Amino acid sequence: MPTARFPQSRDVTRVAVTGSAGKAGRAVVGDLVDHGYDVLGIDLDVPGEHVVCDVTDYDRVLDVLAGVDAVVHLAAIPAPGLRPDEETFRVNTLSTYNVFAAAPELGLRRVVWASSETLLGLPFERERPRYAPIDEEHPPLPESAYALSKLVGEAAAQQFNRWTGIPYVGLRFSNIMEPHDYERFPTFWGDATLRSWNLWGYVDARDVAAACRLALEADVAGAESFIVAAADTVMNRPSRELMAEVFPDVELRGEIEGFQTLLSIDKARRLLGYEPAHTWR
Repeated sequence: MPTARFPQSRDVTRVAVTGSAGKAGRAVVGDLVDHGYDVLGIDLDVPGEHVVCDVTDYDRVLDVLAGVDAVVHLAAIPAPGLRPDEETFRVNTLSTYNVFAAAPELGLRRVVWASSETLLGLPFERERPRYAPIDEEHPPLPESAYALSKLVGEAAAQQFNRWTGIPYVGLRFSNIMEPHDYERFPTFWGDATLRSWNLWGYVDARDVAAACRLALEADVAGAESFIVAAADTVMNRPSRELMAEVFPDVELRGEIEGFQTLLSIDKARRLLGYEPAHTWR
């Protein structure tokens, strides 16, 4: 099967967004609509503008995705510790499998889905970063059922792509923030360890939305994964200084200037054209 690409003329325009009522989902739906896409919002229990669907029900997933050209799959239990581990792993892996499997069944041209920074070893307590800035070559070190569910999703994406040729694009989002969340950032500054669990990273929900749109449009084949973060950290201290204090034995690679992110977004910049437009600063 030839690789899929959404041309700039966008003769293919109908996109489903699962988890459309969530923090990321709301931003993604709004951004896609603003850029001329016909969007079908899908969520578990938010009727009205959203189609109600439990994405752990495969037959229902087939029903609601019928007729779309691509899907942005964001529906999940969104973080560790919100539900029992068994439930988190089961819901996240099953829902992801269902969306992945429905895509070839329905002839979708692309799957974009929410992976996670957590599979890199967060919260870096039992495991330390192997180097920084962390990039996609860093070994996966899942430390929770949630992170493990995302790693399973990435492995499944590779096999579905091998079977079908459909691009499956995984976005390893950092900690997603909305503008009102920036009011909390000064509370982190007095203790560098408070936010060291993800190397002081974050990403604005509006940049998440842009990354999802670019992942739909970019000339990317295969089952690729991309770290998606802001260009800077949540801190008011230089990144090298933070690493020297909290992770003094971790290798630093390349030039790290000022408040530069320690979650490398170079691959997303290079292959997706992603460039964060928003910062708390």
